Formats: sequence, C-alpha cells, structure tokens
Amino acid sequence: MTNILIGVHAALGEIGVLSFLWCIVELLNPTDKRIKRAIIASVLGTIFIFASWVAGGYYYVNFYGENVKPVIKEGLQPWAHSVVTETKEHVFLFLPFISLLATSLLVRHKKRLIKEHVLKKAVISLCWLVVLIGLAMAGMGYIISSAFRSSIGG
Repeated sequence: MTNILIGVHAALGEIGVLSFLWCIVELLNPTDKRIKRAIIASVLGTIFIFASWVAGGYYYVNFYGENVKPVIKEGLQPWAHSVVTETKEHVFLFLPFISLLATSLLVRHKKRLIKEHVLKKAVISLCWLVVLIGLAMAGMGYIISSAFRSSIGG
C-alpha cells in the first residue's frame, strides 16, 4: 500500500524546485520588482523544500525502514536501495541549506544584483543547483518506488 506521505513529500519538493526555477527567471533580467519576486519565490521554495525534507524524513524513519527497505533489498532490484536510496540519503541533506544560502544572498544583496553580474550569476548558479538536485531527488524517488512496486508485483 502506498503511503500518502510519499506523495506529500514529492509534491512539496517539486513545488520548491519550481519556485527556484521561477527565481531564476526573475533574475535573468533583474529589476527592483523582479528581485522582490525572486525573493518571494526563493523564500517559498526554501519553505517547501524544508517541508519536503521533514515529510520525507518522517516517512523514512516511520515506514520506509521497516516496510519498504526489506522488500526492495530482497526483491528484483536490490541495487535501488543500496545505490539509489543511499545516494539520496546523503545528497538531499544539502538541498535545504543551498536553498537557504540562495535566499540569504538574495535578501542581503538585493540592491547589488542589478549592477553586479558576477553576483547575479552566482545566485542564479545556486538556484540552478537547487533545481538540478531537486530534480535528481525526484528521479531517485521514482527509481526507489519502481523497485518497490516491481518487488511486490505491482
């Protein structure tokens, strides 16, 4: 049986990723209004990413370890846990903090972003890193879920 927390975790994470994509778009040609919108997008993205982190952690501690992990490890694709889940467990730790760093830079240096292209590129790069890691997390989650479903014949 699929746990609702998986969907909540994935949805919160994807909304967070889309928020940082919005932030990137606003920063491509920054103005005062666009920087304000970029800050809103990054704050929302950071909140959603932290919320996804909490939902995923709760699911992992209370359901995955007892119910899903053993099925995957004994199933048709045990590598899905030993490689993909283990990678996801370590890489996801960076995501909330990178998003918080990008948001902090936006808030602290909002006046400088219009004129300083190096700073703008650095913040955009951090936002892209959040987007790419977030999409990688979604892909890894799909692989893990698929391995579980294939192991139970679903």
